[in-house]
Amino acid sequence: MSLVKNIGIKKITSEQFFVIGFMGVSIGNYAYNLILGRVLGPELFAEAAILITFLMVVSFLAMTFQVVTTKFSIVLPASQVIKFTQKMYTYAIAVGVFLGGLILINANFLHETFNTTDSNMFTIFGIGVPFYFIMSVNRGQFQGYKKFKSLSLTYQLEMLGRLIFTVAFLYFLDFQVSTIVALGIVFSFIIGLIPFNFNRNKTKSNLIISKSQSKQIRNFFVLTAFYELTQIIINNSDILMVKHYFDSYEAGLYASLALVGRLVYFISWTFIMLLLPKVIELKKEGKNPSAILFKYVGYISIISVSIILGCLVFPETLINLMFGSEYLEIAPLLWKYALATSLFAISNIFAYYYLSLDRYKPVVISALLGILQVVLVMYYHKNLDQVIKMQITAMVILVVTQVGYFIRNNKLQNTLTD
Repeated sequence: MSLVKNIGIKKITSEQFFVIGFMGVSIGNYAYNLILGRVLGPELFAEAAILITFLMVVSFLAMTFQVVTTKFSIVLPASQVIKFTQKMYTYAIAVGVFLGGLILINANFLHETFNTTDSNMFTIFGIGVPFYFIMSVNRGQFQGYKKFKSLSLTYQLEMLGRLIFTVAFLYFLDFQVSTIVALGIVFSFIIGLIPFNFNRNKTKSNLIISKSQSKQIRNFFVLTAFYELTQIIINNSDILMVKHYFDSYEAGLYASLALVGRLVYFISWTFIMLLLPKVIELKKEGKNPSAILFKYVGYISIISVSIILGCLVFPETLINLMFGSEYLEIAPLLWKYALATSLFAISNIFAYYYLSLDRYKPVVISALLGILQVVLVMYYHKNLDQVIKMQITAMVILVVTQVGYFIRNNKLQNTLTD
């Protein structure tokens, strides 16, 4: 035993385990999309991309429950956390059933709007939505308690379930491709519930949450929900609008472009998961958390520059390796899309940092720029290159504004301290 200590072998921390595990999840999700892109071809992949986009929309909405659960699992006294999480599960199920039902009712409308082969894909997807919301509260508990190994495992099992079941269904079932993709997604929601943090403690004493605490929870929930809606607009509106304005072939090309370009955004989520509990804890202890922000912005910036350069220098190689020669015509656009998503990923770190501190202005800024992006694409969509340029324009303004807010806010705090 002493020999091991002398050699200096260090045990992997839970945070390091989470980073490694989440990187694996990102790779697995990419493999899932790459398999679909290669097997289906541009036109059918465009249809699968609609479901993947719907998955991302639901994940952003459900993220509200995860972030709120994370924060108040840290902020509330331990005796009140059980009651709080019970309420969060109740609300999550209610919202999940409502949204899932909304998708079910409007399945035909969605089928016509997005020019899909049938409406079954939306019907199946709607059935699975409540499971995702339950899963998000579960993840929020793990994140708040800093049980990063369990948190990583839920993401890994969700990814593996989606990958394995979708590939198996494509091989064994003679269904519409869109139906198979929907089935794979729903199965992954259920598997992602493992491990499930069900607290059997039935203690009734000291579980009452005061009116002031309830108000604080409600205000933070509304603020977080509002920000997640802005994320939906910024991160998903382009794919939906391209599917609406362009034909299936071009929409499929754009979906593959978005997948490669969003790599930096998916990686940034690894750091956001670690950022949230640390900032909330430092605030609770009365310490300045700005050093944590610089640390993670630095990480994302280095990764972003590396990916953009890779996309700029080797665009055709990357597209050919990932999707095949059918997609090569979008190679010149790759670095531009990577730039747009990199800017959004950096602004996202700032937004979640201030969200953790109960600051609402950066959230409003993101919402306004999300609306600007939609408006720009609505008016300027002559080709895919123009669509991406409109996104870069909106994201440059967003990052500059977020950084400007941070500098101004820090100067104001230093003035007050002096």
